[in-house]
Amino acid sequence: MKGSCWCGAVTYAVDQFSGPIAHCSCVTCRKAHGAAFTTTAAALHAHFRFTRGADHVASFRSSPDKARYFCPSCGTHLVAMRDGQPNVIVRVASLDDDPGLRAQFQIWTSHEVPWLDYRDVPRFEAWQPGR
Repeated sequence: MKGSCWCGAVTYAVDQFSGPIAHCSCVTCRKAHGAAFTTTAAALHAHFRFTRGADHVASFRSSPDKARYFCPSCGTHLVAMRDGQPNVIVRVASLDDDPGLRAQFQIWTSHEVPWLDYRDVPRFEAWQPGR
């Protein structure tokens, strides 16, 4: 699978995931991504590599043992890594390819935002009519 940032300065490849895809609604992920939740999957370090722009990637320590890596030009969050852990935490939304898998669970639902509800929200393939 291949992934990239929005501006294309950073690209990466993932050979395979080592764990399931999951949604995280924790406050930290919500703030870091500017979204109601983020979707992640673990990949062993041996199965992940930056293919372009590795020297361009910036990081931010969101907690004492965790760094989040992103493109400083466009702001796309790409991966996170915890000190001493065997996995890279891939931000699934930064993949260019469909991983062929779907999320298996959601964590930190205690931090879920009350305004996120898709049940009765009209859906449009592009912009809403009249825009």
